[in-house]
Amino acid sequence: QLQLVESGGGLVQAGGSLRLSCVASGTSATIISGGWYRQAPGKERELVATIAPNGSPNYADSVKGRFAISKDNKKTWYLQMNSLKPEDTGVYSCNTFYRGRMYWGQGTQVTVSS
Repeated sequence: QLQLVESGGGLVQAGGSLRLSCVASGTSATIISGGWYRQAPGKERELVATIAPNGSPNYADSVKGRFAISKDNKKTWYLQMNSLKPEDTGVYSCNTFYRGRMYWGQGTQVTVSS
């Protein structure tokens, strides 16, 4: 059973940076693509960024130029978040589509104070 675990969240002032990590376990296979989503209080979960098997990234308009998604060559992917804003606050979850189903991590809280 594949499991995803996020880390790197926390409390940061506006303008600061955080780097989130998502590590996949429970498989010896390489995870070739993944994504990051976030959910703010009282709002629906929204796409933040995805990375395709060829390494091509895709970003929500609200984070373009500030966030960067990347992955290593095995089972970890990252979200570098710079110039954070209070509206970036939320629970950030990683996901991946693996062997026919979608997997999600439990999420990590990111809080940006003004």
